[in-house]
Amino acid sequence: MSDLLYSEVEEELRASVRSLLRDRVDLSRLEGPEPVDLKLWRTLATDLGFAGLPVPEESGGAGASWRETAVVMEELGRAVAPVPFLGSAVLATAALPEGDPLLAELAGGARTAALAVPLSTWDDPKWTVTARDGALDGEVTTVADALAADVLLVPTAAGLFATTGDFARTPVVSFDLTRPVADLAFRRTEARLVARDAGAAVRRALLAGAAMLASEQLGIAEWCLATTVEYAKTRRQFARAIGSYQALKHRLADLWVAVTQARAVARYAAGCLADGDADLEVAASLAQAFCSPVAVRAAEECVQLHGGIGFTWEHPAHWYLKRARADAIALGSAAKHRARLAGLVDLPI
Repeated sequence: MSDLLYSEVEEELRASVRSLLRDRVDLSRLEGPEPVDLKLWRTLATDLGFAGLPVPEESGGAGASWRETAVVMEELGRAVAPVPFLGSAVLATAALPEGDPLLAELAGGARTAALAVPLSTWDDPKWTVTARDGALDGEVTTVADALAADVLLVPTAAGLFATTGDFARTPVVSFDLTRPVADLAFRRTEARLVARDAGAAVRRALLAGAAMLASEQLGIAEWCLATTVEYAKTRRQFARAIGSYQALKHRLADLWVAVTQARAVARYAAGCLADGDADLEVAASLAQAFCSPVAVRAAEECVQLHGGIGFTWEHPAHWYLKRARADAIALGSAAKHRARLAGLVDLPI
């Protein structure tokens, strides 16, 4: 059993990331033409080295683990930071084999990558790009963090290829503006083979992504709970704080229990990923099946219990609801993960 408690180093890392994001995240930029905050991403990836936390030192990384990466994901979820951390530091990094020179570039922040699969991909992905004579042809829809990427990892039947060549990317209107998606088109695009078995590489990336996404969902839920509790203590109605009403107390208490359980589940998934535990597939699907609906519920309660102000554009609650809703279908829905989980533990669906 992995240790579910946070280490002193992890708590120090959390404090550092939270302080930075508190000062630097500006959600008003999401209404502009370039919602991704590349300056903040460079600070996280290059200056602080957070993009290379799970990468061994001999491969150019920080030599930490996926546990520390999970802490960063929690804080990015808590701030709904518009940076390509999931696409580059998690999915693309996990897909690359150790020793590939691109891994060191991603770990050091010199490059930003995206894994060219639809954001909703989970089980049995279908390759829609073909490779012939070192060139790619085909299209991939709704790829997360592709707009900020300067290198793409493209899975094909012939293997996993990396390309910085000529390809088209078309922004897609996304429900969650904090994580833009794009459609990609390749027409004889030059590429380099990085792994013969694209299926194994993508599977490894999706498992890491599902485990880390649970930590992001945990961060969303924690912010929504803490913000709503604080509002309930200070907002007064009929000469008393609204938090003193029993109905609100019960709803917030139930939400606190759910968030506490989600923390244990997300931590277990991160621990299994860090340790290479054989239980990783179970842990990742369990984390998504549980944390996904908890994040959505926490965001919905945040909007509703804030009353009229919670429904306004000026209040940030709607960004958390949109991120939670988008995460709920990213890397497989909760229903897909429950079905997968049932198969893994030999339960009839």
